[in-house]
Amino acid sequence: MSLLYEYSGNLHMHTPYSDGEAYHAEIAQAALAAGLDFIIVTDHNVLVQGVEGYYTNHENHVLLLTGEEIHDRTRLPQASHLLVYGAERELATCAGDPQGLINAVNAAGGLSFLAHPHDTPLDQLGEPGIPWEDWHVLGFTGLEIWNYMSSVKQVINEGGFWQRIRAVFRPEEVVSAPNPLTLAKWDALLSAGQRVVGIGNSDAHGTVFQLGLLKHVIFPYDFLFSCVNTHILSAQPFNGDWQHDKAIVYKALRQGHAYIGYDLLGSTRQFRFSAHGQYGTAIMGDSLKLGSGVTLQALAGARSHIKLIRHGEVVAEAHNRENLTYTAQQGGAYRVEVWRTFKGKPRAWILSNPIYLEDATYRLNHV
Repeated sequence: MSLLYEYSGNLHMHTPYSDGEAYHAEIAQAALAAGLDFIIVTDHNVLVQGVEGYYTNHENHVLLLTGEEIHDRTRLPQASHLLVYGAERELATCAGDPQGLINAVNAAGGLSFLAHPHDTPLDQLGEPGIPWEDWHVLGFTGLEIWNYMSSVKQVINEGGFWQRIRAVFRPEEVVSAPNPLTLAKWDALLSAGQRVVGIGNSDAHGTVFQLGLLKHVIFPYDFLFSCVNTHILSAQPFNGDWQHDKAIVYKALRQGHAYIGYDLLGSTRQFRFSAHGQYGTAIMGDSLKLGSGVTLQALAGARSHIKLIRHGEVVAEAHNRENLTYTAQQGGAYRVEVWRTFKGKPRAWILSNPIYLEDATYRLNHV
């Protein structure tokens, strides 16, 4: 395999242009504090322009890009929010028709991800969930597999009083994995031959809680940027020109050359998932002919529980190991989950994008 450059980013957050608390420059500083390489700000139904570029703290720099979280404001209850990247024009006017919106994103050369697909309500606060409901759509780039704030909401909704308190003030103690319904849906789409890129994000708002004179920022940007992120892999490095590097980010996301890392548990950088067979080599997001068999290899940066999953079924696993090797004899979409014990509980640490092995029984649908 050729040298791959890795960059870590977060692709879902908000500013006062919609319902967030901090503006772009301040969010960039939070990203720098968390050690991110890039971020994409996604305000609701507004594409904020003129703020993209590199931001610095005089020691490091971070690439800030802008996308959009588009939804139909007139739809009650709210549902089917779409994260849009790289379209380079305002598409919120298409929000009333999810398929028409996805088509417009594709026509503009952009990428689209179904946001927090199985978001749950906060019954205690009377806040409804915002799930994706229009599953008939085609042509979207992928799913937001892990939305950290959606996971917090789920814990608050399902837990008792003390569990809720911990979810607000110490979420790292109670958040352990993406919503299993989202993982199951991902596997179902993959098993049907659909190419679906998975990403993980914060959905940061920097919400301020106030009780009298007491103010507290719940889930500050820098904390959330230290939790669930999306790591991209590229054969071409960033060179410091923001437009050049922006193209690298969107190309890697489109190709699925990426994985989701719960970086709060420990750095996930240098995770790799690759395939080697008679028809060549592949990394996450690639497809490869199965032929007489393909060797799949996952490399984690620490001893952990590594699972190789095909269409929702674990086909191989390694306990307390840094690597897993498996020879696949069956076509399908293979992905990796790496689990690690943190604060006494097993938690999802890394989720790879799939490698698609094609044979007579499994073909990717190109829609």
